[in-house]
Amino acid sequence: MIVEILAVGTELLLGNIANTNAQYLSRRCAVLGFSVYHHTVVGDNEDRMTEAIRQALGRSDIVILTGGLGPTEDDMTKEVCAKVMGFSLEEDAHTRKRISGYFQATRRKKITENNWKQAVVPVGATVLDNDNGTAPGLILRKGEKTAILLPGPPNELMPLFTEKAEPYLRTLQPETIYSKMVKVCGIGESRAETMILDLIDSQTNPTIATYAKTGEVHLRVTARAADKTQAKKLVKPVVKELKNRFGIHIYSTKEEEGLEHTVVKLLKKYGLTVATAESMTGGLLSGRLVNVAGASECFCEGFVTYSNQAKRKALGVKKETLKRYGAVSEETAKEMAKGGAKAAGVKACVAVTGFAGPEDSKEEPKGLTYISCYLNDKVSVEEFHFTGNRMKIREQAVVQALDLLRRCIVEQYQR
Repeated sequence: MIVEILAVGTELLLGNIANTNAQYLSRRCAVLGFSVYHHTVVGDNEDRMTEAIRQALGRSDIVILTGGLGPTEDDMTKEVCAKVMGFSLEEDAHTRKRISGYFQATRRKKITENNWKQAVVPVGATVLDNDNGTAPGLILRKGEKTAILLPGPPNELMPLFTEKAEPYLRTLQPETIYSKMVKVCGIGESRAETMILDLIDSQTNPTIATYAKTGEVHLRVTARAADKTQAKKLVKPVVKELKNRFGIHIYSTKEEEGLEHTVVKLLKKYGLTVATAESMTGGLLSGRLVNVAGASECFCEGFVTYSNQAKRKALGVKKETLKRYGAVSEETAKEMAKGGAKAAGVKACVAVTGFAGPEDSKEEPKGLTYISCYLNDKVSVEEFHFTGNRMKIREQAVVQALDLLRRCIVEQYQR
């Protein structure tokens, strides 16, 4: 079945807020096995909303509308959608009582009259109680077409969709959908796709979809079956084949696990302590690590040594090394990693030095980066040539630094 996501709000068109709801809903619909072909954004204008809703219903089986359900005059999603689909409106006693209770429970001021507008619903619609706000969600079905109306604030939309709308959508999908994510690092999207092109060309069920992230490629394997057990059986051999092809480049098969989570988990598993020695990334690497709950058990210290003087003073990088090879060099990266481990008294240290631009310098091209990992007296170093703007280059360096640390641990402890 085809789903379209229609976001309502002039503030979205003006760029005042990001449309994170569409991203969230697309992900959830993919998991549920629905195909999302269009994202549409329309302002708070009745004529343009009418046109957008008619167009969406004309080309999609299900339209999920977000925003425009509040108490003000420009909140008209419910009214316009009901008119397009041929529903009359009336006040719902249950919803009025719930709105009153919400105000009392949150100890808000006296309810203004316009709030009761939110208690008016299309006759025959399914009302989805909103436990985190006043505007209820709504499901309108006419013939083979369905419209699901959700409030705009993400802290209201997400739980309402998960708890109320998603169970309804599952009833429209006769098959069970099961997905497994395979997360790959150190291989670009085009190369990753080339490595599995034969699988993609011959796929029917399960299917493989690739998603590019900064420095990573995520592969989602999805199967349809009569039940979850059968769907899992279909997915398992495909995931096994992906593991055979990508090997050590796969860092996780868990949807919720990021690269930094995998690294912290490995450090804790083998009782390792780590430090970071950063030049170009300026603390971004240590920041990724400390974002993980429990990182304090393994992350000890982070050195930000942007200047040559700081590299010498904090990390013990030799003056001769800096003079002969430069700050952005394999030799300097190695000494940063070794020096960081020694200074922090840890078993592992990962170091980053590079040139992020914005323009090429006389000494080195923009994006040239050296990343080194010291682990148990063994030092590894890799050279990279990143592209993009200054921030993009630094973000890519952080990903590759985490991945180098991960691979060094795997190679020493799991082989």
